[in-house]
Amino acid sequence: MQALRALLAQLLGLAVALSLSRMVPPMANGASWVVIAALGAALFSRWPLRQPRWWVPIHLAFLPGLLLVSRLEVGAGVWLGGFVALALVFWGTFKGDVPLFLSSDAVTEAVLELVAARAPGRIAELGAGVGTVAVPLARRFPERSIDAWERAPGPFLTCWLRARGRANLRVLRRDFWAVDLGEYDVVFAFLSPAVMARLATKVRAEMRPGTLFVSAAFECPGWAADEAHVLDDRRGTHLYVHRIGAEDRLDP
Repeated sequence: MQALRALLAQLLGLAVALSLSRMVPPMANGASWVVIAALGAALFSRWPLRQPRWWVPIHLAFLPGLLLVSRLEVGAGVWLGGFVALALVFWGTFKGDVPLFLSSDAVTEAVLELVAARAPGRIAELGAGVGTVAVPLARRFPERSIDAWERAPGPFLTCWLRARGRANLRVLRRDFWAVDLGEYDVVFAFLSPAVMARLATKVRAEMRPGTLFVSAAFECPGWAADEAHVLDDRRGTHLYVHRIGAEDRLDP
């Protein structure tokens, strides 16, 4: 479980900092051990604990951030509220899920154009977040059935509220790894490099020839896209389009 690995990485970083505390010259406010512990935790998270890369900045910021905010005079309710808010948005990250990334308007428009060029069919967004893509799809194509898959409580609730009144959009708080992607004609995902190899295997084993798989920002290792577009947003997001053919299929 990622939460236990994160805790272990922090403990190992603290152990290294304590063991070196007498050897390292003190920094301002005696913060040497905090810097060493944060660096140690980040290194241990990647090796030997093999956490996904997005944990590195979390480990680097955790202890320095804790030291900084501990000096602020705020009430206990603020801490509790902040913890609850973060848990609602990022709770799944502790279980190894992908953290929340919001799609840009350029990504949404590009997906809308791809869907518009196809015959009507079922559409899925995997890791839908707050519905940045799924809701505009439902609005633009009321005749098409759309499923938005999201497990984090906060984004799920936001997406569900935005979907109210749209009969063609279902917001599902379930694990999309358990769904059969063969049900869909178009699948869109904006996830993380850490899961793309696994997702590519699932897509190629389950999606039917003639269907469409679209990934924002992250390509599938070992599987060349049929189209790759660089979008005009501040991140210069790449959009990878796979038109599933018989040659792409893998044995399930």
